Amino acid sequence: MLAYRAEVEEVSIGQRGGSLADERARSSVRVLVVDDAPSFRRVICELLGRRGYQVVGQAGSVAEAIALAERLEPDAVLLDVHLPDGNGFDAASRLTRAHPSLAVLLTSLDFESNFYALADVSGARGFVPKADLAGVEFTMFWPPSPRA
Repeated sequence: MLAYRAEVEEVSIGQRGGSLADERARSSVRVLVVDDAPSFRRVICELLGRRGYQVVGQAGSVAEAIALAERLEPDAVLLDVHLPDGNGFDAASRLTRAHPSLAVLLTSLDFESNFYALADVSGARGFVPKADLAGVEFTMFWPPSPRA
């Protein structure tokens, strides 16, 4: 985790280029970040904020994620695959069944080739390894908020 944190901090986490309309669309997307590592949550929340996303909550477990999704009604969730009380694939299934328009993106420090297929079956919009998050264009997974 420390190696990843250092790698992300070394990468420029400034906002991507784009129009003012793109910026407004991103800023209206309300994101819930779910990961059991507070240091990762801090770094990814900074990255998302600099990209124009509105982080509305953070959770460290599946149970917290389910409760916060119900209470906060986010548009998108960045969800770790490995959590102390369950796995992200099952959590994504529960979240997307309860909130069909919720755009879930799964991530993990570990990577197995079947993660893409498992993400698809879970109802998530996709899977991105944590090592690749700094370079991801999240609009591929998280469309503009219907609140925009």
